[in-house]
Amino acid sequence: MPFTASFLPRRTPRPDARVLIALILLCCGLEITLTLADFGLLGHERLRGMTYEYGGFWPGLLTGWTPNYTGQPYAMFLTYGFLHGGLAHLVVNMITLWSLGIAVIDRVGVRGFAILYLVSIFGGAAGYALLASGLQPMVGASGALFGLAGGLLAWMYVDRFTFRQGLLPVAQAIGFLVALNLVLWWAMSGQLAWQTHLGGFIAGWIAALLVDPRAFDPEASV
Repeated sequence: MPFTASFLPRRTPRPDARVLIALILLCCGLEITLTLADFGLLGHERLRGMTYEYGGFWPGLLTGWTPNYTGQPYAMFLTYGFLHGGLAHLVVNMITLWSLGIAVIDRVGVRGFAILYLVSIFGGAAGYALLASGLQPMVGASGALFGLAGGLLAWMYVDRFTFRQGLLPVAQAIGFLVALNLVLWWAMSGQLAWQTHLGGFIAGWIAALLVDPRAFDPEASV
């Protein structure tokens, strides 16, 4: 899900990126471990499948399936966001996470980023739970990433509206995200979890307005 925040003005000083590095290392560590297991170089060859069984988002667990452990129907709303479907999936998402995450931290700091990221993960899962028609499992950080994009666009919308600037750049960015989802949905033969992207985007947009006091008072500081 490649998407950058180059349309936003940058602030100084440089943001504290340790939380981003920690997230990227966590996701990379998990995926590298699973990839090594896929090739029989580490652990059991079924490690990926078992990890998905315990950490992926399974809609069936919301309709009567027996969970693998107590609390799985609730924990999966979070755990799915740290797993990926392969190295290519991981690399694209981690590049996007760095790009969007830096811009978010620039705006609201580490605490604001953490709140926005977590809310977007849950929002992405909620979107999938409500809108997905099948029982196919879902993994990936895309819900959270679309939430970060939604947050950045929410701030951009408020800033431009407050200072009476045109809103066309906001509409163009949203149009780009819609087009991106359509292209990916076609390229992936309908296997794209667009429901997660939509849920994350909406959750991120709303959360962004709550974590940034300037959304309601342009003179406020964070």
